[in-house]
Amino acid sequence: MNAPLSSPWPASVTLHSASADSLAVAMAQDIAQHLRLALTDRGQALLSVSGGQSPVAMFEALREQPLDWSRVRVSLVDERCVPASHEASNARLVRAHLLQGAASAAQFTPLVPQEHGRLPSATELAAAADQALQALGPADVLVLGMGADGHTASLFADGQELAQALDLACPQACLPMHLARPPANAPFARVTQTLAQLLRSRQLVLPVVGADKLATLRLALQARNEQLPISCVLHQAQAPVALWVVGSTGEAGPLPVHP
Repeated sequence: MNAPLSSPWPASVTLHSASADSLAVAMAQDIAQHLRLALTDRGQALLSVSGGQSPVAMFEALREQPLDWSRVRVSLVDERCVPASHEASNARLVRAHLLQGAASAAQFTPLVPQEHGRLPSATELAAAADQALQALGPADVLVLGMGADGHTASLFADGQELAQALDLACPQACLPMHLARPPANAPFARVTQTLAQLLRSRQLVLPVVGADKLATLRLALQARNEQLPISCVLHQAQAPVALWVVGSTGEAGPLPVHP
């Protein structure tokens, strides 16, 4: 199903669905088509992706799609402030699962440089990443994730820099993010694209899988709420959002639902 969500839901959001077994491939095919259009229109394409384990299957399906990968640039939505070899590195994940085979011809721009020794501070890393992202320009496709707490990218409700990162007038493409209560499995400072930078993208893609995340999604779709940063992506009129769920009704009851 590819249909606009009914009013009063955000007009920017379009609902897509697939079976659990076919979701990764369906998303990969759709993303690849947007990238092909960008290659035709502009001669090159920019894909920005999120890390974590959720997109791995999609990465592995996307790398098999027929594309002129030599004209595709790949960047990250956010990154943990760890060396590129660290198991928590989003860049490491992307290299292992997306930039393989034909897709290894893509030009990759990480947000944390590959270097040995002590890493610069999150503030210093964000400043360098900001310059790199500004040079890359708007993403043709930007793939987000969402946590059950409503965070997306590294825009967390308890982030010290959240207000600045959500300000649509923020001139920075990337900011550091220090969390008051970092996840136990990833207790790192981060760098993240700002909301303004995310919304410069020509197409946003948001997969939401799991009953807990779907429950959070329903709340986020009701109104903009900075305690649910994903709602700030949904309630805007700048960038189209392709929302992907499992099954025609989702895993936790019918979509859409509005009080």
